[in-house]
Order: sequence, then structure tokens, then C-alpha cells
Amino acid sequence: MIRTEVEWRNQTAITEFIFLGFGDLPELKLLFFLLFLVIYIATMAGNVLIVVLVVTDQHLHTPMYFFLGNLSFLETCYTSTILPKMLASLLTGDRTISVSGCLTQLFFFGSLAGTECYLLAAMSYDRYLAICKPLHYSALMNTRFCLQLAAGSWFNGSLATAIFILFMSQFIFCGPNEIDHFYCDSGLLVNLACGDTRLMALLPSVLACVFTLPPFLLTLTSYVCIITTILRIPSITGRQRAFSTCSSHLIVVTIFYGTIMIVYMLPKHDTPRVLKKVLSLCYTVLTPLVNPLIYSLRNRDFREAFSRAVSKYVAFTKNVEMGR
Repeated sequence: MIRTEVEWRNQTAITEFIFLGFGDLPELKLLFFLLFLVIYIATMAGNVLIVVLVVTDQHLHTPMYFFLGNLSFLETCYTSTILPKMLASLLTGDRTISVSGCLTQLFFFGSLAGTECYLLAAMSYDRYLAICKPLHYSALMNTRFCLQLAAGSWFNGSLATAIFILFMSQFIFCGPNEIDHFYCDSGLLVNLACGDTRLMALLPSVLACVFTLPPFLLTLTSYVCIITTILRIPSITGRQRAFSTCSSHLIVVTIFYGTIMIVYMLPKHDTPRVLKKVLSLCYTVLTPLVNPLIYSLRNRDFREAFSRAVSKYVAFTKNVEMGR
């Protein structure tokens, strides 16, 4: 609801918000805490492992794994913007967050989500070149171009959210101070701002069209070309081999964009808030968890790199014990 200038000018500005989360369910707090704690530990362990393997194993120093290392590093940051606060709230019962803390969380969450769109687009373009233009792949996807794509992904992903936060910080909040979610959502935050927020309500959609629609269209176009090329391969074995090089990434893209589209395409007034919160868990909590599982279980290079790392660790520990 938009407040008029007369209504909000005499009100006292609030300094903190209260997350409503999934409601007052004291009997389930411990269960939720343990569940999200296990998810957080597994997410961090899986993604950190991928980053370490990509950095240390020479066999993984290729463009595809360079982008995957960036994606896994992003996922560790992405999940850390929400889950630690959620865990602390479940453990202590304190569901408050300061206004500046909320804007900070929104900046990092939005920036990382936007960056993921660009990284997924860069990975899809890498697979497009590898499958559709294999003879030119090495020349086109060189080290310099990979670094430019990665740097551009991080910059463009952060720029859109920075613009929104810059405008949002000009408003004050004078109540109510309850956020009906488990993290700071841009749409809900705009609704709590005082003053004329009609233009601010449109800004997230405008920024999404300008900054996130292009990488989505690039990803979609890349996979249309990839699938068309694969279907033209005469042998079944050749088609299976070509598809295996991009199947893990395609699954991740489908989960990421699929859950976001479901959440934001649902009717705002007819959809229960609890359903939107549950669906939001898919791309804020579950996606960072399943990404390393998908890549590690479906990728032979990662399984071999992990085996080599374990062998080196076992050999190192034996040498240390023998040296004592």
C-alpha cells in the first residue's frame, strides 16, 4: 500500500525489520535448524571442494571448469547471505534485522543471483563453441576471453542491484516493520517504504529486463543451437557423447531458471505466501546444494580429480607418519 506524504511525514522512522519466516512453529524450530544446518554444511563442503579441485588439478584448467569454479565460489557466497541469518534466528529466536543489514543482504543476494545468470550464460556459450564450432574453440575461448567473461559477469550482476539499492536507500521506513519472508525481498521492501514508491515498484522489473533478460536469451539461444547440432550427428554414440558434455549444465540451468519463473509468474494475490516461501527455498537454498552434486556425480573428470586428490592426501599422510 502506497502511503501519501501527509501520512508518513509525521511518523517515526523504524530502524529494524522482523522476519516472519514460516510462522511461529516452536515445535519445529529444532527440526528446521538441524535441516538447514546440514544443508548449509553440505553446500559449503561441496562447492568449496569443487573450487579447490579446479584450482589445484591441472587436468581441470580448461574454460568449462574455470567457469564452474567461479559458479561454485559464487554459490558459497550466495547461500551464506541467507542461511547463517536464518540459522541464527531459529537458534536464538531473534528474527530482527537492521534496515542497513537488510539492504546489505539484499545487495549481496541480488548481485550474486544476477552474476549467476551471466555465469550460466558464459558456460552455455562455452558449450556452444565446443559442440557447434569445435575447430575454432581453442582460438575463440582463450584465457583472456574467459577472464573477460568472468569479470563481466561479476560486474554486470552487481550493477543492477547496486542501482536498485542506491534508489532504495533514499527512502525511509516508518512501519509496519514485518517482512513476510525469510530474507529481504526487494518487492516486500518497496511495500514497506514510506512515500511515493510507484516508480520503485517498477524498477526491479525494468532492471531485470535490462540486465538479466539478455543472459537468459543467450543461454536459451545457445542451447537451441546445441540441441540442433547434436540432432544432426549421425551416430547415436556421437550424440550421447556430445550431449554428455553439456547435460549437467543444462540440468542446473533448468532448475535455476525454472524455480525462479515459477515463483515470479505465480499470481501475487491468489497464491499463498507460504507456497512462495517454499518455492523460494528451491533457488536460494536447494540450488546451491544440488549444483556440486550434479557436476560431481555426472562428471568423470571431477571423479578422477577427486580420486587423485585423495590418493595424494593418503600418500602425504603416510610419508608424515613414516617420517616421525
